[in-house]
Amino acid sequence: MITASIVTYDHHLLDFEPVLRSLFASPVDVVYVIDHSEHMSELKAELQEFAEHVLEGEPQLRRKVNAGFKLIYFQHENNGYGGGHNYAIRMAAEAGSQFHLVVNPDVWFGPEVMPELIRYMTLHPEVGQMMPKVLYPNGSTQRVAKLLPTPLDFFGRFFLPEFFFSKRNAKFELRPSGFTMTLDVPFLSGCFMMFRMSALKEVGGFDEDFFLYAEDIDITRRIHARYRTLYYPSIAIYHKFSRASHHSLKLFWFHASSIVKYFNKWGWWSDNERKAWNSRCMKEIAQGGYDAASTTKTQSGTASNSAQYPTASATSAPRPSMAKMPATADTRA
Repeated sequence: MITASIVTYDHHLLDFEPVLRSLFASPVDVVYVIDHSEHMSELKAELQEFAEHVLEGEPQLRRKVNAGFKLIYFQHENNGYGGGHNYAIRMAAEAGSQFHLVVNPDVWFGPEVMPELIRYMTLHPEVGQMMPKVLYPNGSTQRVAKLLPTPLDFFGRFFLPEFFFSKRNAKFELRPSGFTMTLDVPFLSGCFMMFRMSALKEVGGFDEDFFLYAEDIDITRRIHARYRTLYYPSIAIYHKFSRASHHSLKLFWFHASSIVKYFNKWGWWSDNERKAWNSRCMKEIAQGGYDAASTTKTQSGTASNSAQYPTASATSAPRPSMAKMPATADTRA
């Protein structure tokens, strides 16, 4: 079973109909829409109307629905981006999902994307998480695969002129790769995260201490300690990226506070994993990219990054429990 989840906040159907259509045209079996709107939302009725329209007027999508595809809606208390996805992940795990996609409402993609990711992850059990190339609507490349950040990387991007930071930022964003290489990367953006469900179970899902922002860095590095986390530019998706925290004081506060929590958890200046994994990633780029065939597997069939770079934080950093995920819902379509 393949599942996916979308977390919304004061969204209308038009805001994310493209990603729903992308998922309808993919091998995904169940899509969970988690609505964090604080007031009574019109989204449930809009989704029901959309489903009826599909059943009545679009034969290709109707065949998918008749084959067992499910679109499940919940309006749920706002416990953060990661918390909303955790709720869906728990339901997906209980339903027997093997792979789970966490995707933003402002993403869309072609029918070739999900089959290729599923094919690759099925062939390579050492891979716990993948992300394709991400494009702006105009076709230019978004820089979504990065090194693990230092405090200077983050706060310099917010407060220093770009020219002052250009060389360091180019390395942080892996620009020397040209975004054409498959790479084992410790930080993948949260707009499109394809997970192996067993990997999500091992790390306990998202850390709900991160209400908004930085949850993607945290979960990628926890999975990276046990599996490969790949940037895979052989296929591409589209993302309408807005840098909202650069234009909203409230969102900037959420972003800054999450970054502080991240460094409090993993270390501000002393972070041995960061140093080792970033160095290895840059070495991979110099050698032409990641070669899955040369991956050294553990006895369990997964490639353990923490085995190569054992540090205290690989085992002692707090992990959220799957039991923390909420077990009840208010409404269901």
